[in-house]
Amino acid sequence: MAARILAQVLVMGSGMLVRAVAQAYRQAIVNASKTGTAQEAMQNTVRKASRALTEQEARQILGVPENAAWEEIVKKYDVLFERNAKQGSFYLQSKVHRAKEQLESVYQNKGQGYSC
Repeated sequence: MAARILAQVLVMGSGMLVRAVAQAYRQAIVNASKTGTAQEAMQNTVRKASRALTEQEARQILGVPENAAWEEIVKKYDVLFERNAKQGSFYLQSKVHRAKEQLESVYQNKGQGYSC
């Protein structure tokens, strides 16, 4: 008999807890909408996305001039990428990779001797 009462109390308690959590979550969403937190998070995401490398920055990172052939860019990329892989600078390695991606898109759009 006591086990049955205890089981009923546990079931009722867990049901109340689930409803309370759901209600708190809904209220948090409403509050975030009112205070602009959701919009701020979206704006931060847009700002981060717009902070992509420019062509000039990519060329500076890889150390290639504007008239560099694609093969020269790939050679520079390989050297810098491997050097940073061996010495353990993941940040610089990722910068080198992003620079190559940026120049890759530029060369694809221009159609200048680009071949992977």
